[in-house]
Amino acid sequence: MMIIRVTKEFDFETAHALDGYNGKCKDIHGHSYHLTVTVKGEVIDDNTDPKDGMVIDFKDLKSIIKTEIEPIFDHRLILRDTSRFKGIEKINDRVRYVAYQPTCENMLLEIVDIFKRFLPESIHLCKVSLRETANSYSEWLAEDNL
Repeated sequence: MMIIRVTKEFDFETAHALDGYNGKCKDIHGHSYHLTVTVKGEVIDDNTDPKDGMVIDFKDLKSIIKTEIEPIFDHRLILRDTSRFKGIEKINDRVRYVAYQPTCENMLLEIVDIFKRFLPESIHLCKVSLRETANSYSEWLAEDNL
């Protein structure tokens, strides 16, 4: 049995504000996020299967992003549900309220949970990283969360 890791990368734009934070990030601002997802599994060895030779079709990873992650993050303003900006949705319908402080780390944890729910059982999530700026990112590793 040979296990292979497969990685797919995505980009999206999101704004957020960190209520209660003592710094510039307390105000609404945005980032160009870069998401990297690594999964592992066995290579399909079945010449009758159109996915023969693949661990997972890259388009299947892309589909999870396009249907489950982009709609709730891309070009959205993410605010904590107790935010002092509550009410801004009256003039901006791209606001999404969440139960957590919308840090890079917490957004990453939500993304990890989404992937865990939508990946096929035979595919295991290994690593997910969310880059908020050119030199700052959060990283989730399966081995750290056993």
